[in-house]
Amino acid sequence: MVKVTIKPQPVFKTLAFGAFLAVMACSPIFKNHGYIPPAEDLAEIKVGVDTRDSVLETLGAPSSSGVLRDSGYYYVASRVRYRGPKRPKVVSRELVAVSFDQRGVVRNIERFGLEDGYVVVLERRVTDSSVQNKGFLRQLLGNIGNFGPANIPGIDGT
Repeated sequence: MVKVTIKPQPVFKTLAFGAFLAVMACSPIFKNHGYIPPAEDLAEIKVGVDTRDSVLETLGAPSSSGVLRDSGYYYVASRVRYRGPKRPKVVSRELVAVSFDQRGVVRNIERFGLEDGYVVVLERRVTDSSVQNKGFLRQLLGNIGNFGPANIPGIDGT
């Protein structure tokens, strides 16, 4: 008697593996960025009583702070969904703003988010370069005619 064993075809295994990879590639991946203090910690901050130092001690370092000396601390957290080759989408963003008066005492605590109808746009400010549309060689060779003895430090040029 001859025993016959049937092996699954390699094509079926390859197709099943390919389908598994396609499903896994389309499943969303969520990444969290930033930090928002918990509600319990925010409740400990008393308006008109706490100072900049006590806020730092209670809530931790802010994500960013205002440019001006008397402006506030900003805690920002974002949740971004990545799905395959599609562009990442911000699904939630929260901002907690702690503002201070001239003496450095807490004046107000506000919370903003996408669910409240507030779109908090985070903008990166980058200083533009004065060099535009010039390649390396053009920049290097562009100064050939602009050099003279007056440009050398320590020489009068007269």
